[in-house]
Amino acid sequence: MIGYAMLGTNDHVRAKTFYDAVLGQLGASVMAGYSSDKRTFYTAGAGTPMLAVGVPHDGKPATFGNGTMISLAAKTRAAIDACHAKALELGGSDEGAPGVRGPNPDGFYAAYFRDPDGNKLCVFRIGPA
Repeated sequence: MIGYAMLGTNDHVRAKTFYDAVLGQLGASVMAGYSSDKRTFYTAGAGTPMLAVGVPHDGKPATFGNGTMISLAAKTRAAIDACHAKALELGGSDEGAPGVRGPNPDGFYAAYFRDPDGNKLCVFRIGPA
């Protein structure tokens, strides 16, 4: 149902550097032909939802939404751990360390962080390690 989600940035070069590395931990990369000096689309493969990062089209400053969060699926818990660590290494801020949420140890495993522009993201997996 979701085709793509877009996050705003005030510094596209910084955002692209951040997301190239962080999303690479999840097996995603820049979609061929969909990167410019203002916007970049990332994909984990044909037929999967995309994530875009770019400066606002209206020319006004990008801001993050209070209560807005993008959640990204991961194939393994190790990928979640690596993605969260990479985000913090590249200037992101911790919003919840990797771990199980809820009573089921084989259930919802997630990590939360904000990118350098303040956008909140979650990386998650449902199921055992």
